[in-house]
Order: sequence, then structure tokens, then C-alpha cells
Amino acid sequence: MTWLLVGGAGYIGGHVTHRLRAENREVVVFDDLSTGVAARVPDDVPLIVASATDRRAVANALREHEISGVIFLAGRKSAPDSVAHPLGYYRANVEPLRVLLEEMGKAKVTSILLSSSAAVYGVPDDTLVTEDSLTKPINPYGETKLVCEWLLRAVGTACGLNWISLRYFNVVGAAHPALADRAGTSLLPMVFRQALAGEPVQVTGSDYPTPDGTGIRDYVHVADVADAHAAAIRHLEREPCAEVFNVGTGRGHSVLDVLDEVRLVTGMPVSTTIAGRRPSDPAEVVASVAKIDRRLDWRASHGLSDMVRSTWRAYADQRPVDGMSWKGRS
Repeated sequence: MTWLLVGGAGYIGGHVTHRLRAENREVVVFDDLSTGVAARVPDDVPLIVASATDRRAVANALREHEISGVIFLAGRKSAPDSVAHPLGYYRANVEPLRVLLEEMGKAKVTSILLSSSAAVYGVPDDTLVTEDSLTKPINPYGETKLVCEWLLRAVGTACGLNWISLRYFNVVGAAHPALADRAGTSLLPMVFRQALAGEPVQVTGSDYPTPDGTGIRDYVHVADVADAHAAAIRHLEREPCAEVFNVGTGRGHSVLDVLDEVRLVTGMPVSTTIAGRRPSDPAEVVASVAKIDRRLDWRASHGLSDMVRSTWRAYADQRPVDGMSWKGRS
């Protein structure tokens, strides 16, 4: 089978591309490079630079490369930004999937893997979040991910679509510096940037009912997330499916746990300043990973130390991609 990776030049998409090529799978990357980086795509992988709403480009890609299945990784992902720009998020996250599904139907491509998010749960009622937990997103970003899942379910029921949605928790780390997240808005890059500048790291909330008073989250290494995609497409190739799966470690770490690990890894004396809780922030959110373990035989293999070390290497060593074992695109 040949898989089309829509958004395959992004942070997570680049890791998925490399993971699938490591299995000698045939893949094609389709990316408009608005946030993706062409150099993340290996030279032996075709790269189609076009918008996912470009119906002709999508149709040509499906037909000319004889695509058997699609991994949809494209879209915007900042929750605060989505609050300020809801129309942009619906346009970027939902419309491309609608166009893609229509063209997949015409091309008789019946398998798709969706990049979703734990943001669909909003503020969960349960500390340990299962796939059956209520979905009640609190921002447009989470809403768009849930709408995408609804769209897959509806098309699957109507047309026999074979699909899986992976709900990522807090994705961090890098398999190689060249594949790192360069957006700089996630927790660890912000901590490194502030610490190197001699600025205190702001901790939002220190009075939660947790062991150290700070919020607890489930952080998962991006390399493990890429492995989850490989497990999911093996399942899609093997049997019909219409399911959602959490992708996390099943273990939570507090903000202070993360900062302690940053101090240990970097040797920097990271100082903190305490601010009030952010509205609607839950005390603790951890993924239940029993279902993905049981059904897809997948489990995370990297711990917090791996996540922090790999992010620090990527942040401190921002070499050009031709320092990788493969020659990146210019």
C-alpha cells in the first residue's frame, strides 16, 4: 500500500514520515508548507506542495500515486489562537478533510487515519481519561478536532469508510534535532528560552489538589506518537475499523516535575514565578491507554527524561537538516 501523508512535513508529520519509511513503506507527502518544512521530508519521498483544499491537486495525488490510504495530519493547533481566530481554525482543520473525503470517495480510497487531540475532552470529569469519556471541548481547536471525528464517523456509516482517530495528549520531544518542533509555543521550548534568558518560568496555579500543587499532564514523546501511527495503519490494512484511540503514556507529570527534569538535564538553575490558575484548567489529565495497548498492541517506550533530553538537544543544537543520516531537501 502507498499512504498519502497530508501535513507530512510538519513536526508530527515529519516523524511519521520517517517512521513509515523505516518500515520500507511507500509514502507520499502532501503539504502546503505554511507551517511544514520541506527539509523534514527525505529525498526518496515524493513531496507535493499544494493546499489540501486544492481539489485538483488532491485528486491528482490520489490517482497518480495510486494511493491506498491517507493519514491526515494537517491543520492549526494552538488553543489560545483558535479562540482569537475561530473561523481560521474551522477553515484550516475541517474544510481540507471534507475536500479530501470527497476526493477519496471518487478515487475509491477507503482508509484514513486522523490526527486528533485530547482537546476534544475539554475539562474531563475523570482524572484518567478513556475514549468513552465525555467530549466537551472548551475552545475552537478542540471543536474542530471533534467535528473531524464526527465527519469520519458519518462518512464511514454512509460509505463504508475504514478509519481510526488518534487523540494525542501532550506531544513533546524530537527523534532528531532536524525534526523538532520549531513553533516555540509548547512547554519545553518556552522553558528553555526563558531559562537561557535568565527569566523565571511562570507556573500557572500552585494550589491544585495534586502532590505538589501544580497541574499534572500526560506527556508523550513524538517518536512514540509516530510508532502509534505505524501500529494504526497496520491495523487498518488488516481489518475494518471505525474507532478512536488515546495516545499517551498513562502516567502524569506535574509542572514542577518537568522543571526538575529540565534542571537535571540542562544544569540550568531554572527559577519560577507563581501565577493564578488559568480558567478551566483541570488539576490532572492522564490518558487511559488500555484500549490502544489491547487493540493495536502499542505502548509508549519513552519516559520524561527522554522527552526533555531530546527537546534540549534539538533546542541547543539547531543544525541544518543535512546533518541527519539522510540528505534533506533544500
